[in-house]
Amino acid sequence: MRPPRSRVAYAIALAVVVAAGLGSRVFGPSLPAVVATYAGDTLYATMVFVGLGILASRWSTTRLAVTALASSCAIEVSQLYHEPWIDVIRNTRPGALVLGYGFLWSDLACYVAGVASAAGVEAAARRARAVR
Repeated sequence: MRPPRSRVAYAIALAVVVAAGLGSRVFGPSLPAVVATYAGDTLYATMVFVGLGILASRWSTTRLAVTALASSCAIEVSQLYHEPWIDVIRNTRPGALVLGYGFLWSDLACYVAGVASAAGVEAAARRARAVR
């Protein structure tokens, strides 16, 4: 059985990722256009990966990555559904941050990049610990 992930380390990583994601929105006009456009969605999927890492600390990196990607994509696809009750939620700041506004194909690519990056960092850190 794999040793559990450090929930403290992942909580710190989660805080950093959330801060970076919110910062990409706040400081978007000062960032290069490609960063301002895609960083938030990429970091969103990274946040899902890290958050699931806290909740499911013994899951394999692959299982975590697949679940994070599926969850992120499911939320994106849910943006095709518009009924008054869910649009009321989406019109709040927390609802907009979690559920988004409208479906974009490019967001799916960002989610792949965010999850792949997070999984890659986790795998590299595990290899580095194994070498020591």
